[in-house]
This record gives sequence, structure tokens and C-alpha cells, in this order.
Amino acid sequence: MISTKFNQQTGILETKYLGDITLKEIVDYINVTKINSIDPRDLRILTDASQANMLFGHNDIETIVNANNESLKNYDCIIDALIVNQPTETALSVFFKLLSENEKYKAKVFSTNKGAILWLTRINEQNFV
Repeated sequence: MISTKFNQQTGILETKYLGDITLKEIVDYINVTKINSIDPRDLRILTDASQANMLFGHNDIETIVNANNESLKNYDCIIDALIVNQPTETALSVFFKLLSENEKYKAKVFSTNKGAILWLTRINEQNFV
């Protein structure tokens, strides 16, 4: 299951992946984010997948990257902190990060919520410092 909540105080879209997660669920989540006109166009996302079990493999990452790139057409930039703690999910997240980053999308993989939030609140959209 994937759930989201926009935190008005922090300006961060909080996304939680819980349990078994399929490729279709991730693509559907990205597509919902793509058509959302309420969230800021410079979107910061805290993706907590620390309790997720990804039911897809590295060959499916390109499908996620393509959906993500389509979503970016509706945003100035998206900055995504990915929290993972299992080896398979970490490997998939790092592979996704390497394939997906461009001038409008930046991702970083974390093992703690604290580190992810610290990075999200300090990174600059203009130069992704």
C-alpha cells in the first residue's frame, strides 16, 4: 500500500510504502502525483519505504523512471528523499536514483528519517546542493 499526505507545516509530501509494493502501485502513485495541481511546483517528497517489500526487479526500474519523467513535465523540480533499510529495496532505490536524476529531479537514499528530512530542508532547488 502507498499512502500520501501533504504536510502543510513543512511543505513536504509525505509518502509511505507499506508491505508488498508492486510496479503498478508505484506507477499509479506517480501518475496521481502528476495530475495533482495542489502540491507546490517545486515539490519535496519524503518517501518512507523502510517497511516495504518491493515485488519487482531491476529490469522494471526503467518503467518507473519513464513514469517519473512524464510527471516532471508538470513540475519545476522534484526533490525526493528515499528511506530504505533492506538490501533489495536499497539496491533498487540506488539504481532508480542513478537512472532518474536530471535537471528537474534529484533523489537521495537514506536509512533514517532524520537524515532524509535534514537533507530535504537544506537542499536548494536551483543547484541541488
